[in-house]
Amino acid sequence: MSTKSRAVSAKGVEEYKTYITRAIPLSAVITCADNTGAKTLRVVMVTRAKSRLKRVPAASVGDHIVCVVKRGPPDLRKQTFGAVIVRQKYPVRRVSGLRISFEDNAAVIVTPEGELKGTDIKGPVASEAAERWPRIANLASIII
Repeated sequence: MSTKSRAVSAKGVEEYKTYITRAIPLSAVITCADNTGAKTLRVVMVTRAKSRLKRVPAASVGDHIVCVVKRGPPDLRKQTFGAVIVRQKYPVRRVSGLRISFEDNAAVIVTPEGELKGTDIKGPVASEAAERWPRIANLASIII
């Protein structure tokens, strides 16, 4: 498998993306890995999710989701935010054959423009998420 980019007529240039098992379904409760004050998030919608009819949409590392803050300060609770998943428990297979899994499912809250709401990311970040989101790569202390 090569990492060549191929030209696509409507979308410009699209980078080759390896398949990652979508292991975080709708209504899953995941931890918030940034310092916005939110503790847990509930997945409400997976943006740009192509799926089969009546199949519950699910997300994987690097995907953009819409979530609701379940635990956190009163001004954030019951608010919807965009977020990017940075860790998942289910193993992710890399091109090298290595499988990597984390001890929790976690996401960081982002603004509609793609900027991070917080200023720090707690814990490791999967390199699949860091490649797709450069702002996350800048703030991450550990990229695995």
